[in-house]
Amino acid sequence: MTETARSRRVVVTGIGLISALGNDLGTFWDGLRSNRNTIAPFDDLPSDRFPVGAGARPQSFSGKIDEFGPLPKDKRKSIRKGLKVMCREIQMGVAAAQLALSDAGWGEGGYDPDRSGMVFGSDYILTTPDEFESAVRACLDDDGQFTYDRWGEYAIPKVAPLWLLKYLPNMPASHIAIYNDMRGPSNSLTVREASSQLALHEAMATIVRGHADLMLAGATGTRIHSLRTIHITMQEDVARGRTADEICSRPFDARRNGMVLGEGAAVLVLEEAASAEARGATILAEVVGAGSSTAYQTNGRPDRQASMAQAMRAALQSAGMTSEQIGHYQAQGLSTKAGDAAEAQAVAQVLGADHVPVTSVSGGLGNPGAAIGFLQVAAGIAALRSGQLFALPNFEEADRECPVRPASADDAPGNSFLCAAASPQAQAAAAILRRWE
Repeated sequence: MTETARSRRVVVTGIGLISALGNDLGTFWDGLRSNRNTIAPFDDLPSDRFPVGAGARPQSFSGKIDEFGPLPKDKRKSIRKGLKVMCREIQMGVAAAQLALSDAGWGEGGYDPDRSGMVFGSDYILTTPDEFESAVRACLDDDGQFTYDRWGEYAIPKVAPLWLLKYLPNMPASHIAIYNDMRGPSNSLTVREASSQLALHEAMATIVRGHADLMLAGATGTRIHSLRTIHITMQEDVARGRTADEICSRPFDARRNGMVLGEGAAVLVLEEAASAEARGATILAEVVGAGSSTAYQTNGRPDRQASMAQAMRAALQSAGMTSEQIGHYQAQGLSTKAGDAAEAQAVAQVLGADHVPVTSVSGGLGNPGAAIGFLQVAAGIAALRSGQLFALPNFEEADRECPVRPASADDAPGNSFLCAAASPQAQAAAAILRRWE
């Protein structure tokens, strides 16, 4: 890396959120500090037939254009027209991006389009059964049986020509780039819960190596979906129950009994520090390091503890920092037995069991999939700016398998924080941000 590249620092100048705790950083932070319960019954899924019937959904987001922040007239018209080819996950991602640009002072544009780009993370985005209902019905014979040889002639004409555009995981970045005339580097990542920190890493590196001066780094995800919910409950450790009273996310607590299903999106505006200062931007934090890893045991099973520990060490090395310089840890903390134990042991291994206070947005947001990491980052930035932490949500009973120091509301956040997340397949990524100086 050249001396010029090494001297390029990367700062956060805007944050956009769509979350169960609110769609702006102030409301989001107040919800975390007050441990607000965001779990509510599903209103659009047949929860009486599912093993889980409640989760943490952004109730204040319906996909209406007024929820995308202040927009110039032409851009407002374009986005409103495009909503019909966006599923909810993509709508949340686009909305978070527009809110972030507005927060950073770029709502009306003014940046160099050729030096502006984005890296956007998501889960694989599933279609919904209703997209094919008419097509399937067209294949039924007189006895109501599905006939495969009718598909080409009778079913395909019943499928909406643009249906696939509603679900492609590269569409959040595509829409955002078009609406905001960003012609620089663009990338889309689908690495489940590790997507956020990976996207942050790539966006930071793009600025550091001089390929852009302005990058959006974001992610969107959901676990509340007519097909995704079935997949998740069949394959992963999910808190079961059909009412909000039966379900609770308890990161690292001995009583934890599975993740709470959630959804959301978050986007950061990243800029090269000197140009951000030159335009008088409000700098929220500096991105100083990131790392990633994947690890498997000799029996072929994913090793989340090893992969998270390796990602954390890589982030520390990238930042040129030691574990003693980390002020607090923003945990993934999904409230699963194995996942929390692996994460806690990785934290103890890298940072020490008693060195840093640990907290987690998952106590209030559940698992929003790919967006979890950027929601962790938003919480960490809010903590740095307020000089306070929020208590580890719903934590009452320590678990010896989870050797962490639970944060209290009286803890100071320090001058920096580390956050990490991993998929069940042990794809892990971590990032370090610190107070801007």
